[in-house]
Amino acid sequence: MGEPLGSERLFLTDEQIRQGIEAMYFAYRGLTNEPDRILATMAYGRAHHRAIHFINRAPGTTVTNLLEMLGVTKQSLNRVLRTLIEDGLVESRVGKIDKRERNLFLTDSGTALEARLSDAQRTRMRATYRAAGPEAVAGFRKVMEAMMDAELHRKYMSLRESNS
Repeated sequence: MGEPLGSERLFLTDEQIRQGIEAMYFAYRGLTNEPDRILATMAYGRAHHRAIHFINRAPGTTVTNLLEMLGVTKQSLNRVLRTLIEDGLVESRVGKIDKRERNLFLTDSGTALEARLSDAQRTRMRATYRAAGPEAVAGFRKVMEAMMDAELHRKYMSLRESNS
């Protein structure tokens, strides 16, 4: 009988790595299932959800900053933002210092939608963390952070620090 995944050894087989990748795919589906169902009723997709999530986490963020966080093309983000603005979920304001900047904020309707989308995710994460235990939660965060390249980790930490 071999050692279980997560043992003290540093070498993992290709099959163990594959299992980890597959677990991430299926876990992501589980995490996004309920929000996807809600978004589908509004003809929105995951790009809309990600934009709403990060605008909520960093009110007043610029379009440029959102582009960098999401890693999408300007054309793709503009399409998503145009829909969210037209539907009254996001407000775009001219920058106070740089008039060329556009600062993004959720409207009351956008905040309500964000809450609906994230409530199911928070419930799932809370139950999962509780079932896994504190050591697993710390290990999970460590693995997720180690998977980020340096620039993404910097953005992630900046977002965490600004919301502490």
